[in-house]
Formats: sequence, C-alpha cells, structure tokens
Amino acid sequence: MPLRALPALAAALLAMSTAAGAHPASDTADAWAWSFEPWVVGCLLLSAGLYVRGLWRLWTHAGYARGIGTWQAASFALGWTALAASLVSPLDTIGGELFSVHMLQHELLMLIAAPLMVIGRPLATWTWALPFAWRQRAGSAAAMPPLAVAWRLLTAPLVAWACHALALWVWHAPVLFEAALRSPAVHALQHASFLFSALLFWWALLGTPRSVAAPGATAYLFTTMIHTGALGALMTVATRPWYPSYAAHVAAWGLSPLEDQQLGGLIMWIPAGAIYAAAGLMLIARWLAGDRRSARAVGQAAT
Repeated sequence: MPLRALPALAAALLAMSTAAGAHPASDTADAWAWSFEPWVVGCLLLSAGLYVRGLWRLWTHAGYARGIGTWQAASFALGWTALAASLVSPLDTIGGELFSVHMLQHELLMLIAAPLMVIGRPLATWTWALPFAWRQRAGSAAAMPPLAVAWRLLTAPLVAWACHALALWVWHAPVLFEAALRSPAVHALQHASFLFSALLFWWALLGTPRSVAAPGATAYLFTTMIHTGALGALMTVATRPWYPSYAAHVAAWGLSPLEDQQLGGLIMWIPAGAIYAAAGLMLIARWLAGDRRSARAVGQAAT
C-alpha cells in the first residue's frame, strides 16, 4: 500500500481548507464567533469522509486494524480535530486581532495537527476510499519518475527540515507578516506554507519507510526547537512591536502591542520548544527500548 499514493489529493484538500480559513476578525465583538465557511467545512468533511471510507474498505479486505492500526486511526482523528479547531473555532477570528492567538493557531497547525495526521497515514487510507481502477491509476501516476523524484526530494529529511525552517523565518519577517494581515490571499498562502512545510517535516521523520533513524530524527527535532525558540526569544525580548497592524485591536483585550507580541513569542519559545523536545526524547526512548529487546533476543538465541 503506497504511502505517497495521493499527494495531489491531500494537497488539494488541505490547501483549500487552510486557504478558506485564513481571514482576520472584522471586529472584537465578532471575535468569539465560530467560522463555518462552506469551503472550510466542506473540505474538512470530505477529508474525514474519505479517511473513514478508506479505513472501512481496508479493514474489510485485510482484517480489523491491519495496515492501519487503531492507534494510527485515532491519531488522524485527533489531528483532524486540531486542524478543524484551528480553522473553524474562534482561534481563527481572534488571531486577526491578537498576535499571541495567531501564534497559538500556527503552533496548533504545525505541532499538533501535522504530526498526528502524518502518523495516521492519510494518503494510503484516502487511496483505499477510491474505486479499484482509480487506485491503480493513482499508483501508476505516483510511480512516474518526475513525480516520484520530486516527492523523494521534498520528503528527504534535510530538505523538509530546511523548508520548514525557511517558512517559519521568512513569514515572520515584518514586511511579509504585515502583508498577510492586510491581504486574505497572502494570509492563505502563509497558513498553507506553515501547514505543508510542517507536514513535510513530520512526514520525513515519521511517515515513510525510509524515515531517518531515531538519533538523526532527534537531531532534526532539537535543531528545530533551537531555531524556533530563537525566533520566539527575539519576539519576547524585543523593545518595540514588530507588527503594527495589531495596535488597533489589542487594547480592547487589555494588552499593549508589545505585551501581545511578547506573549506570542513565549508561546513559540517555550511550549512549542517543549513539544519538539518531548518528541525527540520519545523517539530516543523507543529506539533504546528496541535495542534492548534486540540484545535480549540475541542473548536468548545464544543460550
């Protein structure tokens, strides 16, 4: 069952939902409203429906929990819920008025939704939702040299790490961040860049048969923790606001623009860094546990 079976379908579903959900709040009174834009809800429901149908068809053919385990299906469900919450809940509208909430939305996309959905193996599961003839065509298309080479390049750990780092640093440059606040189209591109670079990053570490070994994956996670923490620290210790567009809104929430930015920097610096560190430590722990089991098996065989 190919893991890269339908990258185009995944990209289309997530791009449409991310783009449709990227919009600032109109005013503080409306900030607590949930956003039920048709494109967002439709694409989220389509992605969930395809996953459920694909999972049912796979388990019908292969047996319950074969191919995709129950814990993987649960991971996708949790990741999908986090994605929906970031795009539909008041996080999206309040993020247009408070930089700190905008940062929380970004971290939810990149550190909760992205890795959980990758663990759930959505591309393979979505493929099973298609008719058999379509699955064959999708597999043939995925095996075409140009697409296969491009996919291998994008999911190479170093390339995925660099894309994710570049997206984070470039989009937080004041000129581009301000452009995203002024333009819904640029805002949509910003959110899509964050989400897809995070999906590539976690896919390279967790989602492919050639995923990097635990020590290497931990190195990528810790270096990501360091450079994202540095960006958050720079925001936190700054003596003036980087993003003046928030100045018109933050007073209504009892914050100054600088305090709002410092809170957003702390979110990127400490909680986000802790997630990267915890993921790295978990990978190392699993790797060490596997080595111990292998050593015991060798010892038992020798005796």
